[in-house]
Amino acid sequence: MADTARAGTEPAEEVREWLDANWSEDITLREWWGRLAGAGLAFPTWPSGYGGRGLSAADGRIVAGALTDAGAVAPPMGLGQMMGGPVIIDHGTDDQKERWVRRLAAGLESWCQLFSEPGAGSDLASLQTRAVRDGDVWVVSGQKVWTSGARTADRGMLLARTDPDAPKHKGITYFIVDMEQPGIEVRPLKQMDGGATFNEVFITEAIVPDDQRVGDAHNGWMVAVATLAYERQGIGGRAPAGVTAGAPGDRNGQLDTAVGELKVRAQRTEGQFGPVATSPADAIDLARRLRRSAEPVMRQELARFWAMGEVHRLNLERARARQSSGRQPGPEVSTAKLASSALAHTARDLTLGTEGMAGTLLGSDAPDGGRFQQVGLRAHAASIAGGSDQVQRNIIGERVLGLPKEPQVDRDVPFRDLKVGTQRRRDT
Repeated sequence: MADTARAGTEPAEEVREWLDANWSEDITLREWWGRLAGAGLAFPTWPSGYGGRGLSAADGRIVAGALTDAGAVAPPMGLGQMMGGPVIIDHGTDDQKERWVRRLAAGLESWCQLFSEPGAGSDLASLQTRAVRDGDVWVVSGQKVWTSGARTADRGMLLARTDPDAPKHKGITYFIVDMEQPGIEVRPLKQMDGGATFNEVFITEAIVPDDQRVGDAHNGWMVAVATLAYERQGIGGRAPAGVTAGAPGDRNGQLDTAVGELKVRAQRTEGQFGPVATSPADAIDLARRLRRSAEPVMRQELARFWAMGEVHRLNLERARARQSSGRQPGPEVSTAKLASSALAHTARDLTLGTEGMAGTLLGSDAPDGGRFQQVGLRAHAASIAGGSDQVQRNIIGERVLGLPKEPQVDRDVPFRDLKVGTQRRRDT
């Protein structure tokens, strides 16, 4: 297909024609995602030849709508697709784009994010994982935590300190590290909802070739900030178009399964240990089914939840307008991230309150098989993942409201002289 719609043919019609010829529930997930990427429909706003067509955000939404209307499986979605691909497109070399972006668009790889550490969470610049150059490679040692999807990731977006004599926001370098190698150990963290999405990652003299460094050495903080902006945009935004079924990368073991079978599995497991959100429509439907929608206080709370959702939707439209003009995500993604956190908490309190005493039950004993309970148990994570609510408020205060920044007395102090994170333990 051409990079743009054929003359005289609306984009939606062109996509529908392509779907009629290519979408089938009998083909494997690998083949379906390969077809999407090859046609430039996996991520339409990405550059041509890399799984996209260089379309505007508005035309990208037309493609998304056609996929949804056809009941097709959504393009691959993981941290690599949400953040890795866009960051490599913006900051990577031509060789890195050739090696990684196409494979991400086709769902052939799964990536994780090796940022947070036991002593560097919200204060990410206090990270202590070290990378020391040895010829054409870097030798990395340290510990990461809260790493989603690390057990099945092919590669990781890694921040490591490469110059401890520089101030903490400098001397950091951004790498793409191969996860399947000696020296990388992944340990799952059991969550209160029964899942184990997060992991600890212990790194002992792992090797990263220098050609897997993104950006200049010691100047990775700029690339890290761009990555976090894409992360907040993804967390605060909507789910991908189409039916979410299957995870990218061979290590997830789903690429050679028929997409029809994956769709059935997705319907069976909806609400179990997955990122299923509760929308205002879901809350209203629950209240109606439990015959509580006519209660005055309940109606008021449902209306408030609906209004919050609409404001969030309109803010997302504003963010997309910025992106369609060719600009990178700005501070408005922090507003969207903060709003998504508030929506998650409101949804939890409202739905479980609507269920009354049944809201204390789990599994098959609870209404809807415990769907709202599972979502409620994950609600607090929305205030942490992608940067805590407190971090988002600081960003909004400084970059949107123009308030003075918090004092940073350590801005010009060499990192090795700071008592931050686990370095506080050195004098004890």
